[in-house]
Amino acid sequence: MPNLVVSCTDEDLEEKEYKGAFANFFRNEQECFFALVGTYDPLRKYAGGFENMVTFYNAASDDFYAGGGSATDGAGIQGASNWQINQTTMPASYWKDYYQGIARANEVIKRVPDASMSDAIKSRFISEAKTLRAIYYFDLLRVFGNIPLILNTFTVTDDFYNVPQVTPAEVYAQIEKDLSEAIPNLPMTVSGGERGRLTQGAAKALLGKVYLYQKKNAEATVLLAEVNGTPGGTSQYGYKLVDNYNSLWITDNKFTTESVFEVTHTNKGNSDWSFWGAGNDEGNSICIMTAPRSYTRKTNDAPDVVGGWAFNTVTTDLYNFMQGDPRMSATILNMAMLKQESKADYSPAYMDTGYFLNKYMPTRDEVTTLPGATELNYRQNYILIRLADTYLMEAEALGGTGSRAQALLDAVRARVGLASVPVSLQAVKDERRKELAGEGHRFFDLVRWGEAASKLSSRGFVAGKNEIMPIPLTELTGTALKQNPHYNN
Repeated sequence: MPNLVVSCTDEDLEEKEYKGAFANFFRNEQECFFALVGTYDPLRKYAGGFENMVTFYNAASDDFYAGGGSATDGAGIQGASNWQINQTTMPASYWKDYYQGIARANEVIKRVPDASMSDAIKSRFISEAKTLRAIYYFDLLRVFGNIPLILNTFTVTDDFYNVPQVTPAEVYAQIEKDLSEAIPNLPMTVSGGERGRLTQGAAKALLGKVYLYQKKNAEATVLLAEVNGTPGGTSQYGYKLVDNYNSLWITDNKFTTESVFEVTHTNKGNSDWSFWGAGNDEGNSICIMTAPRSYTRKTNDAPDVVGGWAFNTVTTDLYNFMQGDPRMSATILNMAMLKQESKADYSPAYMDTGYFLNKYMPTRDEVTTLPGATELNYRQNYILIRLADTYLMEAEALGGTGSRAQALLDAVRARVGLASVPVSLQAVKDERRKELAGEGHRFFDLVRWGEAASKLSSRGFVAGKNEIMPIPLTELTGTALKQNPHYNN
């Protein structure tokens, strides 16, 4: 079976979204697998293209600014950072890309049962599609809040645009249903060419996270405990914290024991400007986006970094918060210090602080020699869920109290050589900020904790409005959709 690095670029498949014109396609296992791979493709929204989730929501948090070349360099990401985002500047891709994934999942779920293949493979394919549908709906909920719930395929494109929005509770109920049905039919582990495909552990971690977001802490605790196992040990799914935190950000170190679910990127997709961000490119765009502009290495002991576009400059607040933490060097590239010491130089750009996100920093040895634009073909994977994250989610679900929560917090800290601190909800929140900095989680954490307004009001964040984003104007025109509150002007 081919590795999931393969991209679904078939023009017919792309053109038939929402139209249900797959009757002559899902005939056998090979065709069904091809369609399943296409259903995985929108996962690259986290790190692929200019409008990727990680840099966008880093910019929306208190840990980063949008950065970039100027105040007009990307209206969407700038608007997320200064909270001037509106229905015109909100990129439509955040809506379209995830609904494209949902449309593909719906086709797989509907068509696979009639294909010529074993029942076991059918069950697995359908379960993967249901889990992917759950992921896409979860992200749509977190981004927009009020969305249509579409579980059917359509014979006419117009039908899609006439589906009304439902309550978030209804969407959450469907997500829970999809994941609960999928878990028993997913494999415990995968290896070799199947790495990157969904497993029971990944689906349970996602369901635990979904419960946590709804404050269903008891349910979250049960699922996350099954994923985590004994804190610091090896879980039933083979998950274990890696010994060296810094090694998580080495490009060749893919699918470690800490990786619960990882999105694959490659330099073999020949990604180029003509289709960058259109769903067909397979490189990790965070790399070039977050590198300092016009980087020049002056001494051999300076990092051999590739110059980039200076997005997601680190706030002094995060820099100060991480002082003395062993994860600092892996998280933040201190260009201000390198420049002062005459070890390296760069061109300060918009909202420059001298500090840059280091976890995805491109280095000279990672520049591809294969066809395609070098800037768009970095192959560092994006880890969507990793064990330290699920440890801290379980500790949070436990209320930040008790021996189990203490052990989970201790394990995350001990891995980087930090001593134990008394467990509390605040201690867990602080640990999440340091452990997961720059990975795209902080803004959503602040929203679900009810702390977004207090942390972001100085940036223009308005409580009761900016917890969710405006629905793009292009999606409202001629449809049954209604704009989110306070975004109509």
